[in-house]
Amino acid sequence: MIHQTIKMSCFALLLPGMLYAQNVKKLTLQEAIQLGIENSKNLKLSQNKIEEAMAKLDVTKDNSLPTAKASVLYNHAEIPANQLVLDGGSPIFLPKRADAFVGTASVQQLVYGGGKMRYARESTKLLADVARLDADKNQEEVTYAVIDTYYSLYKVAQSKKVVAQNLASIASQLKQSQRFFEQGIVTKNDVLRFQLQQANITLTDLDIESNRKIINYNLDILLGLPEDTQIDITDPSTGQKDAAPLNAYIDQALAYRQELRELDLQNKVAEIDIKSVKANASPTFGIGADVYYINPNGSLLPKSNNYIMPMTASATLSWNIGTLWTNKHKVTEARVQQKSIVIQKDIQSDNVKTEINRNYQTYQVAKNKIKVLETSIDQATENDRLLESKYKNNVASAIDRIDAETLLYQAKINLELAKADAGLAYYTLLKSTGKISQ
Repeated sequence: MIHQTIKMSCFALLLPGMLYAQNVKKLTLQEAIQLGIENSKNLKLSQNKIEEAMAKLDVTKDNSLPTAKASVLYNHAEIPANQLVLDGGSPIFLPKRADAFVGTASVQQLVYGGGKMRYARESTKLLADVARLDADKNQEEVTYAVIDTYYSLYKVAQSKKVVAQNLASIASQLKQSQRFFEQGIVTKNDVLRFQLQQANITLTDLDIESNRKIINYNLDILLGLPEDTQIDITDPSTGQKDAAPLNAYIDQALAYRQELRELDLQNKVAEIDIKSVKANASPTFGIGADVYYINPNGSLLPKSNNYIMPMTASATLSWNIGTLWTNKHKVTEARVQQKSIVIQKDIQSDNVKTEINRNYQTYQVAKNKIKVLETSIDQATENDRLLESKYKNNVASAIDRIDAETLLYQAKINLELAKADAGLAYYTLLKSTGKISQ
């Protein structure tokens, strides 16, 4: 019984750790991007818009099919006054009541309508392509949002590591200062300074942990994970990538940016709209066939020779001649609208070039910052080593020792943040080209 109790107690102690382990998910950057794309509600909405556009295309295609309709009319008449005399002639007697069935069936097909149906299909198909481009753009946005949040989580994780090292170092310095105080080498004030430094670093660690929880929660939402999942990330940087020439990124953006490609499609739609408006002034030609069933008897299926069934075929050529002088302003209006799209693309192209250049320069600066910070760490490390030696020999004060150590760990944090910023700046540059995954 005692042995069983001990086993249960051990299990109870291990249970929180087991539950915690179940809520930790290790993810690389690429795995996080894939999860974000698979679970994005925005992308699901984009896919629904594509399906909606394809449905409209099918409806437009159906409009070119023949139309057909059929109807049956039953009519019953009561004739109280059923005698008719015309100009003194013999009277005509009608029945007291009468029943009749009249049926019609017709098929109509527009053979030529100025090309309007073909233009409608082409226009709708281009609009479906626009919906696909919107979906591609949304996927780029989702991918970048995941990358941005992943790098933010990486930055706080690296900051926590440096702060943990700093806390371990300051704890060692605090023990040393306490020994020096006991030996009468330093004053009580020196010990208090190290304790204050330890408290300040601990507060910094608390702030970083709070930020980590916020960012981790945001990433859980982006990836569609349970909100209590702790994400264990890996280093997203695989070394600093050399940037291609600026013009290479500009050329790529002009070819792949979804906004520019969408304006190209809208320009094509506008061109088709012009042709469709011109088609309003064209004649139309259609053919049709009609079948009539006329039965003046009361029975739906009468005996032979008690009903007639005429059949007709028709061909119709029509032309609204008035459109020859009323349609030209509509054509002018459509051309003005197309010109507006061309101007919009020119403006958007200039904006894209400006964005590419800004992101390119930001990435170059981010890489240069890393080089400067690596040099500053070497300098801060040497300064810290010298001040540590001087403090041990009672040549430097506790303030000088703390300042040197603070500068070193701040430089380390700055370097880790700069590496993450450079990695994110590179993805920002790729995003502005329209192809973030390269």
